[in-house]
Amino acid sequence: MATQPHLLVEEGDLTDVALIPGDPGRVDRIADHCDEAETVAENREYKIVNATYGDRELTICSTGIGCPSAAIAVEELANVGVETFIRVGTTGALQSDIEIGDMIVATGAAKNEGTSKRYEDAEYPAVPDYDVLSSLVESAEANGEDVHVGPIVSDDAYYAETDDHVADWEDAGLLCVEMEAAAVFTLARRRGLGAGAICTVDGNLVEGTQKGTDTEDDELPEKAKNNVGRAIDIALEATTEL
Repeated sequence: MATQPHLLVEEGDLTDVALIPGDPGRVDRIADHCDEAETVAENREYKIVNATYGDRELTICSTGIGCPSAAIAVEELANVGVETFIRVGTTGALQSDIEIGDMIVATGAAKNEGTSKRYEDAEYPAVPDYDVLSSLVESAEANGEDVHVGPIVSDDAYYAETDDHVADWEDAGLLCVEMEAAAVFTLARRRGLGAGAICTVDGNLVEGTQKGTDTEDDELPEKAKNNVGRAIDIALEATTEL
């Protein structure tokens, strides 16, 4: 198979499981939790590293912000043999009892974005693979960590999330809003592959404590910084069971 046009990788370059943060800088942070790491490719918003965690070989690939760039990453990673995707990201809480620094494992993502709708009708569910979901929850429990488990929403328009949107999502019982999971879940399901997501809460939209930007870890509250690392550990432990 030819070199993928955006990720610049070929079949055989990567492993069967990939951790996919949005931020390219977080690729390095995840790699720091591993035993060995080697950069494979870097282009635009995509940085790819192969790493070893214990006996588990894995790939780490950033997706950039939003479902369009995440979909490109999933499509091209799948083309070269990746079979399981774990999103490791940050998110804004939508329930008042969820605190900054808490972690959320998604059981599904509402499609408040346009990318997945180019693949299928909005009525089709964007849900994670059961084995990946279970591995994330079990890994958290084994590490003595509490995580919120439930449905989330993926949204395209970061600066257009009005109070009415937030109130409606809160009333629906959605736990948080982020920008990639719906496309990741949809594409993985359609290809018969596995996907899941664990996200650290960096703000609470219901409480009015959302952050002002969506970039580096340095801009996160201290508790969220710490729990990004803990979420990384949970995701890495989960890969050992997949």
